[in-house]
Amino acid sequence: MSQQETDGRTGVDDEGFIVDTEDCEAREAAHRERGTSRPITVVGNPVLHKECKDVTEFGDELAQLIDDMFASQRTAEGVGLAANQIGVDLKVFVYDCPDDEGKRHVGVVCNPVLEELAPEARVLDDSNEGCLSVPTAYAALARPDYAVVRGQDALGNPIRVRGTGYFARCLQHETDHLYGYLYIDRLSKRDRKDALRQMAEGTPRYATVPND
Repeated sequence: MSQQETDGRTGVDDEGFIVDTEDCEAREAAHRERGTSRPITVVGNPVLHKECKDVTEFGDELAQLIDDMFASQRTAEGVGLAANQIGVDLKVFVYDCPDDEGKRHVGVVCNPVLEELAPEARVLDDSNEGCLSVPTAYAALARPDYAVVRGQDALGNPIRVRGTGYFARCLQHETDHLYGYLYIDRLSKRDRKDALRQMAEGTPRYATVPND
């Protein structure tokens, strides 16, 4: 991402998409070092199964949440994290994710909305998918290999983010979270059952919030 301009907007490319591939290491480290890692909520926790509230205040409290999310994401070794995955009922997600060309993307999106793709642009990729909120489980899930998300940055400025391949999957996965959907909700009953079995048999490598 380009350095912020004086009006607080981040850099955009010639097509109006945010530039999230510049200074990735420094930007992610700055967020993470200011933040505090929190445990991850898992499937069954009510906050994961309902649409989150819109972000309406873009101030210090949101900035601290974003810092905590980057810290939590790094602790859990994830590539994307939605606010409800650390128990916060707000539409915001962070990401630190490579695309299929190995280019790293780091950023944050508030109030994300996936843009509808034209039928001719929908090329499905049925790669495996996993989720920090369904630890140790993976399943193949077909998703478009290109995605565009519009929303707002941490200051409330309108932004558009685009991704291909693995990063496109990340954008779709994290947006789903904020509307109350986990990736296992998009699986067949058999595959969902298998994913939950994998989770029950595994041991997460990070702290989770037990479901009472």
